[in-house]
Amino acid sequence: MKIRAAVLEEFGAPLVVREVDLAGPEWGEVLVRLHACGVCHTDMYTASGVDPSGYAPTVLGHEGAGVVEAIGEGVSSLKVGDHVVTLFSPQCRECVHCRSEKTNICLSIREQQGKGYLPDGTTRLSRGGEPIRHFMGTSTFAEATVMPEIALAKINPEAPLDRACLFACGLSTGLGAAMNTAKVEEGSTCVVFGAGMVGLGAVAGARLQGAERIVCVDLSADRLELAKGQGATDTLIGGPDAVAQVLEMTGGFGADYTFEATGNVKVMAQAVEAARMGWGLCTVTGVAGKGETLDVIPRWLITGRRVAGSSFGGVKGRDQVPQLIERYLAGEIDVDAFLSHRLTLDEVNKGFDLMHAQDGIRSVIDLT
Repeated sequence: MKIRAAVLEEFGAPLVVREVDLAGPEWGEVLVRLHACGVCHTDMYTASGVDPSGYAPTVLGHEGAGVVEAIGEGVSSLKVGDHVVTLFSPQCRECVHCRSEKTNICLSIREQQGKGYLPDGTTRLSRGGEPIRHFMGTSTFAEATVMPEIALAKINPEAPLDRACLFACGLSTGLGAAMNTAKVEEGSTCVVFGAGMVGLGAVAGARLQGAERIVCVDLSADRLELAKGQGATDTLIGGPDAVAQVLEMTGGFGADYTFEATGNVKVMAQAVEAARMGWGLCTVTGVAGKGETLDVIPRWLITGRRVAGSSFGGVKGRDQVPQLIERYLAGEIDVDAFLSHRLTLDEVNKGFDLMHAQDGIRSVIDLT
């Protein structure tokens, strides 16, 4: 079938919206008619060329939601008409990682997905007979996509798809960092560095976990106001004095839990230093640039601080994304506040421009 899609032809250049060919689903695969897709920092990161694992040409996009239009042989958990959220982090439910409560990083299709291919080592996307690779196993800057069954979460059809798509990456990453990775305890103090989608999600997750004090740190006063709406009790303008301010607010000890959601390695170091001496846990969710490293003074660790990384918030997508969306439908998570711009597919590059300008939290592409 012919579809329109936003193709990354070369790094550092604008995406090109053009017609491409999409083959039907093979064994274990599903064709999804996409309705909405968020424009995430990871898409821009790869398009810029600083992603060491990036490749081109590819159809970008990974924060999608839509409706199942066709299924391949062997698909048992989905049927035509089901509403789904795309998962760049699949869940086969069978590999050693999926069977463990310690991680959400599924191993079953990881190698081929990292190369831009579906599990059988081929693509369903092409142009003029030449294959186009799949981005993060999803490629949702498109009118439709073909994905493995294990990389789709079946959700409540009552959830608006332009909100549900945000759970495909940014929102679940933030919520899960607090709820799954850090396992924030009731009555604790948390500090979140960064008030973008992931950081605001971490604020909301800390609130849902019953944190008593939630401090959000960002350079933007407007974003800090949004953080208050998600549950932040205190806000700080970021900068070189942020750690000193956190220590002053916490009697000199630091926070029980800190979260880094900026991708800036200097901020990551601040998040480690701001964690409480004795038992503070710093959870890093941001993606740093190619070749960048995190400098951690050993004394910070010797005195009891811990550092954890969090991929997709530790969320096991097929099981837990539907649960998070149910909490949204129950009124526990204010998703509307995140949706700042609505774009068409032809305006996809505007989504990157808005992100560069830090204008709003999330631009969502309407693909209907």
